[in-house]
Amino acid sequence: MRPRSSTPSRSRTGTGTRAFLYGLLLGLLLLGAGLLPAGPATAADNGTWGVFPTPAAGAAMTDRAYFFHQGEAGSTLSDSVTILNSSDGELAFQVFATDAVNTPAGGAFALLPVETKPRDVGAWITLAPQAASTVTVPAKGRKDIPFTVKVPADATPGDHVGGIVALGTAVEGVQQDGKVQVGVRRSVGARLYFRVPGPVTPGLSVEDVRVSRSAPLLPWVKGARATVRYALVNRGNVVVEPKVAISAEGLFGRRVLDRPARELKLALLPGQRIELTEPWPDAPQSDWVTVRITAGAAAHPDLVSRSATDFVAVPWPAVGLLLVLAGAGITVLVLRRRRRAESEQDEPVLDLAGTR
Repeated sequence: MRPRSSTPSRSRTGTGTRAFLYGLLLGLLLLGAGLLPAGPATAADNGTWGVFPTPAAGAAMTDRAYFFHQGEAGSTLSDSVTILNSSDGELAFQVFATDAVNTPAGGAFALLPVETKPRDVGAWITLAPQAASTVTVPAKGRKDIPFTVKVPADATPGDHVGGIVALGTAVEGVQQDGKVQVGVRRSVGARLYFRVPGPVTPGLSVEDVRVSRSAPLLPWVKGARATVRYALVNRGNVVVEPKVAISAEGLFGRRVLDRPARELKLALLPGQRIELTEPWPDAPQSDWVTVRITAGAAAHPDLVSRSATDFVAVPWPAVGLLLVLAGAGITVLVLRRRRRAESEQDEPVLDLAGTR
């Protein structure tokens, strides 16, 4: 293929500290606690407890789905987060602020685990002193925790994304992996989007387009399958919601794939790179194909990036069979000619010299 582009920590059983830290991380990863999937604007709630922007007096708890704020570099603003306990028992939490990322595979929205020190907006947030230790929320009750966001004087313009997380202190299960035992804890986080005013530079790049394919042993008896893989990179300073179109042309410009632009339903954060795949169940079995990926964003009509790659679709099993048959045919032909030549050499020769 020729790409072209236009533009857990673990611990042995009994080693408490490391197992505890690993349990925090695995709890986030395995149960989706710290990995909040991108989707409609709904508040963060796992059915047992939820984390919400504190509503105004008399407003519904879900009146604000996420935190949205804007502030100049050097400014300070205040807000409050609410932890809602929907269970019949008292719950205790470790509450912390952190940064957001996209998961490398698939691009889901994720909040970093408690072990990872935030470097962006998560580091700008200071929770009220009551969150310095364990926060206890009574059954069917709530706890409001004020916080401040102090924007650094050298904060770069654009979007800075993070969240405030309530991590349950209870170990809800144990994962066994060989000789390693891991405690699992759940968490829920509310997203926080913060815009620092200044030049806005949307950026989106399509990179590393490649195609892998599998073909049946007997071509055209069964369809061939392929997978188109590519990367999207946000090289700007604002969140981008990408849409992607995929097309492919065979020899002489014949269109073999045409999938119009569609929203991916994910928020690609500034500086993030994600890997995506596109299944192609009816891929060509014999052709020279050029696959093109075009990415853009509805909110930024002028933001367009394209990348392409070529691949040759060859029914190798059939070609191999033909080569074997051709080789066998050539071998038979050579042997026949050799035998004929040997037979001619063995025939008697009459000397007719002197015969009148």
